[in-house]
Amino acid sequence: MGPDTYRVAGIAEALSDLGHTVTDFGDIRPDTVDMPQHDHLFALPECVGWTRALKRVAQQAAQQGLPIFMGGDHALSMGTVSGMAAHAQQIGRPLFVLWLDAHSDFHTPNSTGSGNLHGTPVAYFTGQPGFDAFPALAAPVPTDRVGMIGLRSVDPAERAALEKDRAMLADMRSIDEHGIKAPLMAFLDRVRAANGILHVSLDVDFLDPAIAPAVGTTVPGGATEREAHLAMELLHESGLVCSLDLVELNPFLDERGRTAKLMVDLAASLLGRRIFDRITRSF
Repeated sequence: MGPDTYRVAGIAEALSDLGHTVTDFGDIRPDTVDMPQHDHLFALPECVGWTRALKRVAQQAAQQGLPIFMGGDHALSMGTVSGMAAHAQQIGRPLFVLWLDAHSDFHTPNSTGSGNLHGTPVAYFTGQPGFDAFPALAAPVPTDRVGMIGLRSVDPAERAALEKDRAMLADMRSIDEHGIKAPLMAFLDRVRAANGILHVSLDVDFLDPAIAPAVGTTVPGGATEREAHLAMELLHESGLVCSLDLVELNPFLDERGRTAKLMVDLAASLLGRRIFDRITRSF
């Protein structure tokens, strides 16, 4: 549902208007996995099948331009980031990941209380133990190459593990105190100093639910539209972004499509639309 909603919201047209050549490769189908359902982990065979397919497609798409992966569940990033990491290894540059999300998603299959695998992608692509059912990682992303901005719902154990491994963490309090520019520029400086490339994973719940209600995991106090657009414009100006996830959009929870339209506008900002070029929409 998410990809079709982005199509209806005009993502291809918005990016074409910026002068980009846009190719829609259609919907991806998961690989078939011969594996029984797990007693605790929800939809494990399906998630493994999606991860295999997305990893392969991401690695291929990275050779043709800047891929945008559109979906719902943030478990999508298990495949997209691992595929982009394999691509980065091929071209001899380190991959960094910017995680724009209310949650850190650093649980493992052994630590998740809910059994929802969309709370585990960062642990997977950074090579944490417990993912034996998933594709092996030829190029795990070191945790100190992960930056998380917008955090406001993180389990204590997740935070302790991330801090120990030197991930860059910016919760909403730090953004309230210092603005969104300071932590983002510090992380971009880290990417640039390593001659790295940057995968951006944008979850709808990074945004405040007052402006982006179409997500099943709403957490009050998220980024404003102004903060989000500034982040996207700074990312564009950096010239470091190699790929983008747009995730966790649930169109059944949207209000007249405004979340989808906002996410399309943010993607356009990341791809070069400036504030004076932005079309004013009424909802």
